[in-house]
Amino acid sequence: MKKLELLAPAGNLEKMKTAFLYGADAVYLGLPDFSLRVRINDFTLAQIEEAIKYAHERQKKVYVTINIFAHQEHLKKLPVYVKKLKKIGPDALIISDPGVLQVVKSVWPSAEIHLSTQANCTNAAAAKFWHSAGVTRVILGREVTLSEIKEIHKSVPKLELEYFVHGAMCMAYSGRCFLSKEMLGRSANLGDCAQPCRFEYAIKAKNHEDEFELVSEEHGSYLLNSKDLCLIKYLGELKAAGITSFKIEGRAKSVYYQALVCGAYRRALAAKDAKELNFLAKELKEKLVNRGYTTGFLLSEKAAQNTERSHSQSAWEFCGQVVASTKEEISFKVHNTVKVGDHLELILPGYDIIKLQPKALFAAKTGEEITEAHGGGGSQVATLALPKNCPSVPVGAVLCRLKDNL
Repeated sequence: MKKLELLAPAGNLEKMKTAFLYGADAVYLGLPDFSLRVRINDFTLAQIEEAIKYAHERQKKVYVTINIFAHQEHLKKLPVYVKKLKKIGPDALIISDPGVLQVVKSVWPSAEIHLSTQANCTNAAAAKFWHSAGVTRVILGREVTLSEIKEIHKSVPKLELEYFVHGAMCMAYSGRCFLSKEMLGRSANLGDCAQPCRFEYAIKAKNHEDEFELVSEEHGSYLLNSKDLCLIKYLGELKAAGITSFKIEGRAKSVYYQALVCGAYRRALAAKDAKELNFLAKELKEKLVNRGYTTGFLLSEKAAQNTERSHSQSAWEFCGQVVASTKEEISFKVHNTVKVGDHLELILPGYDIIKLQPKALFAAKTGEEITEAHGGGGSQVATLALPKNCPSVPVGAVLCRLKDNL
């Protein structure tokens, strides 16, 4: 039985470190030129090398995305890039384009290749083809159902299968969308999606009675806005079907998102009963901004749209990340305002929760007692006392605050 893997996104080094702290076994990341995240990708080749070194020192893995649908201009630059990657040694490359696969194989024949979900592998015959082409793992299309996963695994048992279990869902087929390119000149298939599916639209009649057009307009409907995926209650079923890597979406999300989602799913993989899974699902719904949750295509062939609103607000907000810790107190970088008397929760790895209501706050730099600490451009580092017999708090742990003390 292959070891189960929790795979998290890494938009930058800080997010990668947070993912590992909260239980991720591996992360995926990439350079803007070759991955499907252009504007929100902070990595350079030097930083990827640093990330790989950090991960390998902790027996973790790093997968590098080269999953754009390449044009000639990209192929010209690709061999040099692959040679540099070969030198720094990521654990696998994530590829969607057969041409890119050929180039990689010619430059780095022994590279481990994972097939991107963008390649739309949704059946056993396609899985066999890619396996014969040298792919060791297929990231199945989100459109694949649970029964189909079982059939694919049975047909190609030596092929590793990966499946998205949490995060944003695209309204188009596995992300093959032209809406952003058509409306705003930014290609989703080259990693530059503006997410026009999240806009509010109205349908207006044209001059002729039988012609209509779709226009972006306030007070319309979010008719293209998919709910977010959440399969935290179905990890056991996915494991039994043959999935060994459970993938989280969200390279653009915050370290707070990383901590809560990785922590919850790590705990869920070891959960012993439905009560614990229900608790974790409730936590993700209440503590993270989301568009409503869906099981996507896993249990049926129909996804779910949230046509009423772009997203739902959370009663909780990310307010800090621990930068220093002792048995008695923590110092944390403030991300949103924290006041004396606020109801706070410190989320530890393993998704253990420490409830706090500080009677005093101190400016970490001066030791001065303060009544509130502020985030934003002038982010403070503040200190507060921990309860007696509090578990050890690692650097990188996150704090959240109940808004308006409701």
